Amino acid sequence: MPDAQVQIFHGAERGLQTATHALPPTLAPGELLVELSLATICGSDLHTISGQRIEPTPAILGHEGVGTVTAMGPEAGRGDAVRLRDRVTWTIADSCGRCPACAHHDLPQKCDHLFKYGHARLDDGSGLNGCYASHIVLRPGTGVVPVPAELSDAVVAPANCALATVVNALEGVEGCDSVLVQGAGMLGLYACALLRERGVTHVYCADVDRARLAWVPRFGGTPVETPPDGAHTATEPVAGALTGYAALAAAHPGGVDVVLEVCGARQVVGPGLEALRTGGQYLFVGLVHPDSALSLTAEQVIRRCWTLRGFHNYAPRHLEQAIAFLAATATTYPYEDLVSAPYALADLEAAVAEAGTRRHLRVSVRP
Repeated sequence: MPDAQVQIFHGAERGLQTATHALPPTLAPGELLVELSLATICGSDLHTISGQRIEPTPAILGHEGVGTVTAMGPEAGRGDAVRLRDRVTWTIADSCGRCPACAHHDLPQKCDHLFKYGHARLDDGSGLNGCYASHIVLRPGTGVVPVPAELSDAVVAPANCALATVVNALEGVEGCDSVLVQGAGMLGLYACALLRERGVTHVYCADVDRARLAWVPRFGGTPVETPPDGAHTATEPVAGALTGYAALAAAHPGGVDVVLEVCGARQVVGPGLEALRTGGQYLFVGLVHPDSALSLTAEQVIRRCWTLRGFHNYAPRHLEQAIAFLAATATTYPYEDLVSAPYALADLEAAVAEAGTRRHLRVSVRP
């Protein structure tokens, strides 16, 4: 049996190494061997590679991917209908299904025995734990979703991180007339499309980056320009954009119904709360890092009757809904335009450098 081609991450100082890794001679009950056809580089991977985020090493990084099932262990342990040769994507996490988080709290992404793809050492299981490789071994508690033939790899690959997470965050948002999305990255654009398709009348998306804001109208939103200290990362104004939170307040003097934070910058929370109506919801997604202390009093929350809630990753049903949403709207929104032409797996370092330029919302890698 041929070996898998992999990129092994040894830490921020030692970087990436092209290598081979033996394919498992047998698979355990419920395991799947998937041959990857495309992976995309998430911002969290960039943080790990640069040393801003610490993960166990050595490891194969990468958690956004799509591929074909080439071998299956005994079926015991799998509750889905995945078949050999199916083209699939999968949840970022593997969960036990039995602990309180899984069985009682509807939070399998917070399983007591959680395993996350692209975040585990080579000596954990088969070692084929990440998407920067030709193959990956999926464990029995992983949600696996067959992919419709009409969806390209580039459209599907980012869904098992950004889109599924946004589906989770917006699951309970119903009957809204106005939503402010803070951040025009991959999550923010997906959120605009999801909200628009749900019939939300006013979908706003704020960012400091004019190049990213220019995407917002193509995904159903109205851009809100929020330049830091009067500066922009591009010189041309964005057509149809509101100029700052003051313009948003003028358009909605009572405040918007919901604010969704997906940019990871704590500086946006104050203006976001000022833009939120009494009784509104503030949803945190991007601020999942230590630099996230907020200037907020309980009195503000109580007097304004706000609901504040955080969302981290998602459950398998959210990925199923994400793929269904892409299939239903693939001709409505330019998802594929957000992803770069693929780099070869052997050129992963060049792909990472390209991702760091922010010219693309996602840079793709093909084994």
